[in-house]
Amino acid sequence: MSTGIVVDTSVWIDFFNRPHSPVTLHLQSLLRNRQVVLVGMVLAEILQGIKNPEEARRVRESLDRLPFLETTRAKWQKAGELSAQLRRKGLTLPLSDLIIAATALQEEVAVFTLDPHFKKVPTLKLYIPPKAV
Repeated sequence: MSTGIVVDTSVWIDFFNRPHSPVTLHLQSLLRNRQVVLVGMVLAEILQGIKNPEEARRVRESLDRLPFLETTRAKWQKAGELSAQLRRKGLTLPLSDLIIAATALQEEVAVFTLDPHFKKVPTLKLYIPPKAV
């Protein structure tokens, strides 16, 4: 079991594009309090969206400071099982979201997201900021 909060790409996008939004201000607080953990899928999604190589370098260096949760074989397996479970209910989620969710479930951490897909994952803890964002 790990401690921390996995911050989904949807929150990071807000952070990078809206520097004074309530979501950004809350993420800044989580970062100051060292509560944020990073997963590989989110790292890849963030970096794929950066067009400027210098900006990509700065972002990568900043993200390198965050604790990192590896995606193990068991987490890949959990993602596949989650997908199958949801499909039986008629729900299809992107594989990227399933991998993030599986990692959070296996590590017993919450996910801070703006993406409604994550609400469909059974037993996944979602991080809700104290004030509405």
